[in-house]
Amino acid sequence: MSHANAALTPRHRLRLARLIVDDGWPVAHAATHFNVSWPTARRWADRYAALGRDGMQDRSSRPHRSPTKTPPDVVRKIVHLRWKQRLGPIAIAAKLGLPASTVHAVLVRCRLNRLHHVDKRTGEVVRRYEHDKPGAMIHVDVTKFGNIPDGGGHRFVGRQQGNRNRAATIGAPRSKNREPIIGRAFVHTVIDDHSRVAYAEIHDDETAATAVGVLHRAVSWFSARGVSVERVLSDNGSAYKSHLWRDACQALGIKAKKTRPYRPQTNGKIERFHRTLGEGWAFKRFYASESARRNALPAWLHEYNHHRPHTAIGGRPPISRLTNLPGQYS
Repeated sequence: MSHANAALTPRHRLRLARLIVDDGWPVAHAATHFNVSWPTARRWADRYAALGRDGMQDRSSRPHRSPTKTPPDVVRKIVHLRWKQRLGPIAIAAKLGLPASTVHAVLVRCRLNRLHHVDKRTGEVVRRYEHDKPGAMIHVDVTKFGNIPDGGGHRFVGRQQGNRNRAATIGAPRSKNREPIIGRAFVHTVIDDHSRVAYAEIHDDETAATAVGVLHRAVSWFSARGVSVERVLSDNGSAYKSHLWRDACQALGIKAKKTRPYRPQTNGKIERFHRTLGEGWAFKRFYASESARRNALPAWLHEYNHHRPHTAIGGRPPISRLTNLPGQYS
């Protein structure tokens, strides 16, 4: 491959070859003129005579035959042990009587040298998908966070003070043992498959009626940004299996899709968003009350959609993948 200080770049190879083939220069004379060896000048002249201008480009130096290459049946055994038993190169080499370096080379060639390339549940190679336009598919799901008692939760103030704050929280209902019931915040989230733009609402339940209301408002929110929703993908939660959800999707002209049971990988974009949501908003900093945390969600969503670079879309913010954006959004 040519480099910055190469004597012969593809353009100069062509000039050299034309002098010899087309203009009849002696090979030794042309080699001296371009400050290269006689065999080098002869090689490029022969290649030009056989292939023309296209023959001046770099070609792969990979040999035509590799007699010592690992046999295909051994490669299959290595891949099988990696997929099904999650063994490393040393363990696989011990089982098969091979050098660990050979096993590692095979795993690199098969893109199995790192286990994050492999689905943890099935052992199969991870298959990623992305719809080709915004709105072609949206993902919906619900994640839960324990409410924060007045004064702060145990994550920041410690278990002992956290229990005191729970007991002192005003308006918290009590169990039959007079223990305070702080409850949970149910965050209903919607992610566009193509752009990763996120929409979220916090509610006190995850019933079908609440999920349908979130869907209607999310579709309107995307519509205001020039995105028409065609499909919605959910898990098999009771809200998404209800007749109310089915009827709402039909009324909106959206095709309802569901993941296979116990296969959260299919809905992986929104599962990964929930992790980001927890790290970046729910548990990022100290909140003195649940209302303070809930009030902070819109600003965090704006940061996520408009400013936070997303690695899956080339380091750009999700909103950059939406077209015809009418103004600024929150």
